[in-house]
Amino acid sequence: MENQIFEKKSLQTLLSKNPDWRELARDCVCLANARGGIIAIGIENNRDLPPTDQIIPDDLPETIRKRISELCINVAVKVSKEKANNRGEWIKIEVLPSQSTIASTTDGQYYIRIADHCKPVLPDELSRLFTDKPAYVWETKVVQKIRIDQCDQMKLNQFLTDIRQSPRVSPFIKEKSDEEQLSYYFLTNGPFLTNLGVLWTGKRDQRANLLYAPIVQFIKYDEQHRKVRKEVWDDFSMNPKELIEDIWNKIPEWKEGVEISEGILGRRIIYHYNENVVRELLANALVHRPYTTRGDIFINLYPDRLEIHNPGLLPLGVTPHNILHQSVKRNEHLTKIFYDLGLMEREGSGYDKMYEIQSSEAKAVPEVEEGNDRVTVTLHKQIKSVDIIRFIEEMKKHFYLTQKEIICLGIIAQHQSILATEFSSILQTHNDKQIKNWLGKLLELNIVKTKGRTKGTEYFINPEYLTKTENLKKTSLKHIEYHRLEALVITDLERFGRSSSKQIHERIGKEIPLRKLRRVLILLSKSGKIQSKGITRDRIYFI
Repeated sequence: MENQIFEKKSLQTLLSKNPDWRELARDCVCLANARGGIIAIGIENNRDLPPTDQIIPDDLPETIRKRISELCINVAVKVSKEKANNRGEWIKIEVLPSQSTIASTTDGQYYIRIADHCKPVLPDELSRLFTDKPAYVWETKVVQKIRIDQCDQMKLNQFLTDIRQSPRVSPFIKEKSDEEQLSYYFLTNGPFLTNLGVLWTGKRDQRANLLYAPIVQFIKYDEQHRKVRKEVWDDFSMNPKELIEDIWNKIPEWKEGVEISEGILGRRIIYHYNENVVRELLANALVHRPYTTRGDIFINLYPDRLEIHNPGLLPLGVTPHNILHQSVKRNEHLTKIFYDLGLMEREGSGYDKMYEIQSSEAKAVPEVEEGNDRVTVTLHKQIKSVDIIRFIEEMKKHFYLTQKEIICLGIIAQHQSILATEFSSILQTHNDKQIKNWLGKLLELNIVKTKGRTKGTEYFINPEYLTKTENLKKTSLKHIEYHRLEALVITDLERFGRSSSKQIHERIGKEIPLRKLRRVLILLSKSGKIQSKGITRDRIYFI
């Protein structure tokens, strides 16, 4: 399958009358600016092997190498003719990563590989690409010339023990010698520790000399946003795994929550901040931060929310609006260690897991915000309704629901009724097909119902499934039909006169989605049933 480091292309793109050399050059620049990779010429996108009778002209590999060098700057490639298992021939272009420079086409265009796509780098993103470049190679660099026998032997032995005991590590890796395992995880380069090796197994003074070892600050605020407590981890004595454990064990607020009843005798505690979610966020903060940038990790605890501030920006290609689906590893080898030791979910599934837990506990999904020099993730502790938790647990008992279906069920239950546009925004999807993919069999089983079309589609829980859930079966204006809402708006304006959409919304029912009300106001204005004056927020409606 095509991915961030592998691309397939048809041989005909280069053997046609007008070969598309510039497209090939763009792909080479993309891979060079990311982590390098392989371009397989002669294997179709829907195939694993080239055609059995495919023969590559002997002079084509050299022609490709020359054309790439003519059309690309700071791109190094190795081009060779290969023979597949079915004896069909293909061309392997190995693109080396441009570790200290930025690759571009000769006409001044910059690109980068994101997942299996080639994305142009816009002018305002170039500075981020320059910043990220040294971060990509930070892990494997040897800076302090520290030999393996000079590291913290207890941390070293614990790492090797953890690897051999991890269910996520294959027997082949577990059977390697100590030296081979350290080299496999890029903790060593020859007899010396890499930056990653110092971070994980180094002594306190060795870790303190890293640029820049993580410092974590926990600050608790009261209702007036005054600091009431502070904890700091800044002595560099712990590696990332120990740091996460110490943060979790030292802060008593993690153990706070509310108790809910389950059945006649059963009780269950819903913690304000789920342990798995907190640990995943801490792991993300340590794994995805640029270690070439100075800055502390802040854990700010407010009465109603938790904020985790991570220095640096999101990797190029990842934004707060696609973080649920897009994954770019800034520290690839550190990510590998975290996953193999069970400290985080596999690549690209961490936010899925957090969405699932938050939705199952009737809480808002994590909010991601990117500032000028840091990324902030916010968790709200408020439970929308205990009945939603019971409802979701009941659905999970009766139906085998996937992670995506649980997320959708939780979001819709919290909103009671949600428009496609808002639903799409939360799930970070772009079309109706993607929403249906997330909903899975919820529609087929009639657990979730819809009404309306396209952007006006509403999703809501089938009332039949709510009959045993008291707070969820109460009548709500969220489901009001458009013609009834139109009559309600006209009645309101006849009674109260000139009003803004906000004033109308407050009077007829705040549970009605504001987007739905605004759409009705536009339709009524176009039909001439009501009049309007002013623009945007200052617009007034009247009969």
